[in-house]
Amino acid sequence: MPDPYDVLTIAAVADELSTTIGNGRIQRIGLIDSRTLGAEVYAAGQRHYLLASADDRFPRLRLASAMPSLDPALVTPFGLLLRKYVRGGIILGIDQPPLERIVKLSIAKRHAPLKTGEGTIMSGADHAAAADDHDDDDIDIEDELSDVEHTNIRHITLFVELMGRHSNLILVDETGLILESAKRVTSAMSRVRTVLPRHPYTPPPPPDRLDPRTINRADAERFLSALPPEAELARSFVSAYRGISPVMAREIVFRVTGDAGATAGSAGSSAAEALAAETQALLAPLQSTIWQPRIYREHEEEGTGEVVAFAVTPMSHLAASYDDILVNSVSEAAALAEGVGHRPSPMRHAQRRQRLLDAVATAREKSTRRLAALAGEAARAAEVETLRMAGELIYAHLWEIESGQGELQADEQRVVLDPRLSANENAQAYFERYRKAQSAGHQLPLLEAESHLEIAYLDQLATLIAQAPGFAELEALAAEWAEQSAPEGSPRPRRRTAPRRPKALVDAAGNSVYIGRSGPQNDLLTFDMAGPDDTWLHARGVGGAHVIVRWRNPSAGEDAVTLEAAAALAAWYSASRESGAVEVDIARRRHVRKIKGARPGMVTYRNERTIRVRPEPETRLTRVLSER
Repeated sequence: MPDPYDVLTIAAVADELSTTIGNGRIQRIGLIDSRTLGAEVYAAGQRHYLLASADDRFPRLRLASAMPSLDPALVTPFGLLLRKYVRGGIILGIDQPPLERIVKLSIAKRHAPLKTGEGTIMSGADHAAAADDHDDDDIDIEDELSDVEHTNIRHITLFVELMGRHSNLILVDETGLILESAKRVTSAMSRVRTVLPRHPYTPPPPPDRLDPRTINRADAERFLSALPPEAELARSFVSAYRGISPVMAREIVFRVTGDAGATAGSAGSSAAEALAAETQALLAPLQSTIWQPRIYREHEEEGTGEVVAFAVTPMSHLAASYDDILVNSVSEAAALAEGVGHRPSPMRHAQRRQRLLDAVATAREKSTRRLAALAGEAARAAEVETLRMAGELIYAHLWEIESGQGELQADEQRVVLDPRLSANENAQAYFERYRKAQSAGHQLPLLEAESHLEIAYLDQLATLIAQAPGFAELEALAAEWAEQSAPEGSPRPRRRTAPRRPKALVDAAGNSVYIGRSGPQNDLLTFDMAGPDDTWLHARGVGGAHVIVRWRNPSAGEDAVTLEAAAALAAWYSASRESGAVEVDIARRRHVRKIKGARPGMVTYRNERTIRVRPEPETRLTRVLSER
């Protein structure tokens, strides 16, 4: 699906945000990932939740039905400045510059120390925290930002730029200087526009195109007459007029000609008046602010009934092929369509999971056959002394062997001979086989160990794929498999993907429990995040996740309840999930070692102890940890 955030959609989103969170107080804000923020805004006696992302493939801005899950372990300069300058602030205005794919949020916040009713002094950060405790009171903007002694009001602007791969989230101070951004853009990256801290904020340069809001019949005639007959009308309209997206252009052309893919020759100059009128009609909501958000869904009798697009005003070219369903808000429409073209439907998601599992199973079968072949080699290697003795026996009876003889019977032993070879050549052949078998025998234990390790890795990967809870985890595992299955020496180097830091479950004492969702993430957890006195857990003898408990005070010893909860998680995220009880090995992190040259997540450990626990899911144990 084309990028749905065109100027019409962004205008509708800006209007919706103005009526819902305008004049609201930002009570919580943080990062979901490095380019996506989530916020809780209290306005008109209600909590609202905001989602804004500058993801290259999936930029978006909308209200969410619940507070997005923030990643407290993700610390970036942009995230820190959001907390400093935005949390606790009041949204004074939400605007869209004309025909731009930008939303501008104007925010004011008190930053100097503030006196409370008890006469104590709070910093700006304390004030934001206090706001969280009093969000059931209606907000009086004048009271919130009134001049009091020692009060300093800071005005900050958050620009949300939704421009495909050029999308960005940019914090700008009252002087127009950039504080920080989700993406930094250096002069080497772009000759047109630099986005760096302490540089002036400049909006994206407008394209040298006509303004569609002023189009009339004469303009449309000139536009049509300049086109060759074979030119695609919608594509040409996008190139000529500013702010017109491909979807908008196809809609205008469909209204005029009845064919969204019509050419200039099929339309003719007689379509000029209709072209101008339909363009004005499509853009009319920019002035009226009357929006009719809707989703377009496959006909259930013909397909899966999947949502294929959303729009903020009726799109007749989409309604001609799909069910046209009116919804309550722009954000609801965006949420229902979110993922189309970016994330797989549940069916595609399941198919992708199964393809990965099939690929891993094929690799495991190959490794199993190789191990069986090595076992056969080992059996033959056990006969190595027989080959040496055969050669020596031939030499001892060399004078007895005649040309063309097929066997030698001597010293109660039988040695098969090749009648085509001489006695001396037969002896040399046995000694050559002896030397090869002896050499192979030295390599076999290492090759067998490598095969066992490969099978263990594939079992771990299959378990993690089967239990991946969502799209992001499955895609991380797909990237891992692509890296690990790339043949050595291939023309393209293996793509290295940095694993994302996992989120923590925190118990009442402040101890953190982490779960690895992929091989690289297991390595990150165990060898980068965990300290030597933290605790490592893994289901015994089966594939699964590494679980780490980072103790707030390692010298105080392990907490038995938290440790048992972590063991239950290790059992749950293992191949033995369906068992009634699972053995889980527990060791201090300092006793865990990565196996040299092995695949991600493969370790060896010592000084472990083993306990039996019932597998328990993360959701159930979250309550146990928090209620202690």
